[in-house]
Amino acid sequence: MRLAAAAALVAAMGAPAGAACRQALALALDVSGSVDGNEYGLQMAGLASALTDPDVQEAVFALPEVPVAIGVFEWSGAAYQSQVLGWTLMERPEDLTAAAERLAGWHRRAAPAETGLGAALTHAAEFLSRAPVCWRRTLDISGDGKNNDWPVPEAVLASGVLGGVTINALVIGSLHPQDERVILSGVDDLADYFRDRIVQGPGAFVEVAFEYEDYAEAMRRKLLRELSVAAVGQSAPPPPLRGTYVDLDGPGR
Repeated sequence: MRLAAAAALVAAMGAPAGAACRQALALALDVSGSVDGNEYGLQMAGLASALTDPDVQEAVFALPEVPVAIGVFEWSGAAYQSQVLGWTLMERPEDLTAAAERLAGWHRRAAPAETGLGAALTHAAEFLSRAPVCWRRTLDISGDGKNNDWPVPEAVLASGVLGGVTINALVIGSLHPQDERVILSGVDDLADYFRDRIVQGPGAFVEVAFEYEDYAEAMRRKLLRELSVAAVGQSAPPPPLRGTYVDLDGPGR
């Protein structure tokens, strides 16, 4: 049954039958100046927690004959990208556990304050070029601010270096003692920015964490959507956030 499902996916996606894995998933984490030490810890622990979530593990190993490959890097200004986890085929639960332990124990290096989304996209193209041959390639980029460095993300995407790569985003808000409408407006604006200038590909989407405390759950939702093999090229609608549905999603580029 699993082999039949794998064959059906290959045919539906027009993917290379001899591919080593079904998906190369690059996780790009924002460590720019807007991310303080506590927020950094929540981000790394949140990703580790999401990767070992039972539902995520079930999605990762849904087709064990064609595993998922995962790689992780950090980014900030144009001159800073740092690999955290090299490309790893997730063939057993122990592989996910080892990846989560590496993330949870990772120590932050000094990074520029700038938010270089365009440079992060450029690095992601090179990073994905070293991934195993897979049916599809996905970039999962997290960020809590807009680009303020060079190059601009629109120019990078227009160059075609990420052609064929689906780009999804996880935007992170910051909850401070202020009017809830201001908070939602700020997150909405950032989600619009990522949706209009960063995400691309069939079914591409923007996931939202209202603050870093929400990062683990937002990443879990995001991974479940990205790793789903139930419907090729389609994504399930996001669940309500904090009991109030906020429509921050939209069509991919």
